[in-house]
Amino acid sequence: MELVQSRPILNYIAAKHNLCGGDTKERALIDMYIEGVANLNEMILLLPISPPAEKDAKITLIKDRTTNRYLPAFEKVLKSHGQDYLVGNRLSRADIQLVELIYYIEEIDPSLLTNFPLLKALKARISNLPTVKKFLQPGSPRKPPVDEKILEKARKILKF
Repeated sequence: MELVQSRPILNYIAAKHNLCGGDTKERALIDMYIEGVANLNEMILLLPISPPAEKDAKITLIKDRTTNRYLPAFEKVLKSHGQDYLVGNRLSRADIQLVELIYYIEEIDPSLLTNFPLLKALKARISNLPTVKKFLQPGSPRKPPVDEKILEKARKILKF
């Protein structure tokens, strides 16, 4: 099967590996958390192609939203039920995508996670899963090097 677009690909992989929740309520919660992750993730992913004059303001906004909106909401979810994962006390796509976001946040400023011990614990738990641990090793395909030519092309396409 050939798939295009990130969300259908992620949905397919999540369904194939039972990372979508056990019932409709769990699926709805997972989808809701994924959308929250996507909102902040988009801000972070667009940062490299932002005009230099706007970068500082965007970083300030990202830091504010990270510490005052998004991470407190996810920390509250984990605290509210006292379980190891966001939904149904088992690994879901939402956990994996949240941990990926946490890695991006730490690249901006590791201190942003200081007040979120449950999220740090979630990151450690998921990062130590054998397949994830292997993926995070130096030289892995997690984050290919930024190429200035590609960034310039993206700026033109997105009119940045």
